[in-house]
Amino acid sequence: MEKIWLQSYPPHVPAEIDTHQYHSLVDLFRSSAAQYASRPAFSNLGKVLTYAETDELTRQFAAYLIHGAGLQPGDRIAIMMPNLLQYPIALFGALRAGLVVVNTNPLYTDRELEHQLKDSGAKAIVILANFAHTLEDVLDAVPAKTIITTEIGDLLGFPKSLLVNSVVKYVKKMVPAFHLPEAIKFNQALALGKQYAQRFQDAEPNHESPAFLQYTGGTTGVAKGAVLTHRNMIANMLQAEAWTTADLVSGGEIFITALPLYHVFALTANAMFALKLGAKNVLITNPRDLPAFIKDMAQEPFTFITGVNTLYNALLNHADIGKVDFSRLKISLGGGMAVQKAVAEQWKTLTGVTLLEAYGLTETSPAVCINPVDLADYNGMIGLPIPSTEVSIRDLDGNELGVGEAGELCVRGPQVMQGYWQRPDETAKVMTADGWLRTGDIAVIDAQGFIKLVDRLKDMVLVSGFNVYPNEVEDVLASHPKILEAGVIGVADEHSGEVVKAFIVKKDGSLTLEELREYCRHELSAYKCPKQVVFVESLPKSNVGKILRKELRKL
Repeated sequence: MEKIWLQSYPPHVPAEIDTHQYHSLVDLFRSSAAQYASRPAFSNLGKVLTYAETDELTRQFAAYLIHGAGLQPGDRIAIMMPNLLQYPIALFGALRAGLVVVNTNPLYTDRELEHQLKDSGAKAIVILANFAHTLEDVLDAVPAKTIITTEIGDLLGFPKSLLVNSVVKYVKKMVPAFHLPEAIKFNQALALGKQYAQRFQDAEPNHESPAFLQYTGGTTGVAKGAVLTHRNMIANMLQAEAWTTADLVSGGEIFITALPLYHVFALTANAMFALKLGAKNVLITNPRDLPAFIKDMAQEPFTFITGVNTLYNALLNHADIGKVDFSRLKISLGGGMAVQKAVAEQWKTLTGVTLLEAYGLTETSPAVCINPVDLADYNGMIGLPIPSTEVSIRDLDGNELGVGEAGELCVRGPQVMQGYWQRPDETAKVMTADGWLRTGDIAVIDAQGFIKLVDRLKDMVLVSGFNVYPNEVEDVLASHPKILEAGVIGVADEHSGEVVKAFIVKKDGSLTLEELREYCRHELSAYKCPKQVVFVESLPKSNVGKILRKELRKL
């Protein structure tokens, strides 16, 4: 497809980026650590680490991994914890040691954790004590023999560390009993690494060296590890920088990171991008604790925030949000799921800043499209393909479609994964021989190059031969003033093949079924209107707040 989107680029955005600015993520880390040494790098639970302190701690951790634990470059290491100061230390320490990071959801069940550790072949794991009992249950079945445990307050300094860890363990009882006699504590690993630090040398991975195994696809079958190389991650970070360079200032930004760093959205948009900019990264450990989260926001003159639609919606509907000063906010980025019009409009009213929808996948490190930063208002689009990115809209036979025609969105660019870890069969299903990734998402592109995401190919509902996209119906339902959230699926029907079923969380308890149906009849074609409606207290969501349609089918 001709790159018609380039005509809509803001003047400062280049058509291409140069991925050779850095040899690796290790090179990027060293560069930023030196340039911004005295600047604050990470903040969490009242403790701030500068770039110089982060440099020293990651060096110690890397030295332990190589000289203490005996790991070798190329070995895989799992990290299983929420947003804490320990996360970036473990993350960048592992990369400096030449290891491949396997980001691991702390909420995994025994089965899910066992699969990921065995599939990745992870020889080591860094795990928060709160979740160590899960590891104990599968330890005999997995290859991880180096186990590093940590507690929430470990890096907060004495006596706060002791106080926080005691409260979490003994008062809140958030640490189930576990027995891992071979484990070493995080601070012990740092102390040992300090002894080895003088003889430690950073690994020097190249562009094609794997940096992350980022697991995905659990909703369509067994989870697969997308192999994201140093080049993939560097490219996506540079693409984001090129997009925002007219608005963000090196060494002068404050990021709010509420999305977990183990998720690819925050991994690139927050951890890597903030590192490149020399930004202060405010890590939110538990964004579901909205009063505490909002209190953290109120204490920081932040300039950049990322989130999913449900996170922004939750903030907007909390009584304390009025205490937050948004006067320095420059960019609000929404991804991970569709941004709904009602949420975007309320966010703009509250903050004065447009909620920019972006689009990406685990397999693309993740960004593919972003709306221009100077976008005046919500436009219902996922944006323009970012620099050095090609897109193509294709039918089910692989034929390219034209402007305004709906088809599968295909992507090619330096951010596209190497493939799925040790799964050439699964890789072949989604990647063509000439490097195109088939996303499984239905989209249309307009004459200006803006792309509108219609829905997931697999989520489409077929009602009497008509295509119904759950995103559209959810968007309409969420616009009703008495509805807080809505989730939509298709269910079998003997007359029309499928019908639309909606799950509704009320904002106002007075909402009636007839009132809802009348609203839908006014806003939607008859075949798109929910034929079945269930009122629920909450919707099942993923670790980042994405509504899980698979789980809706079980309600």
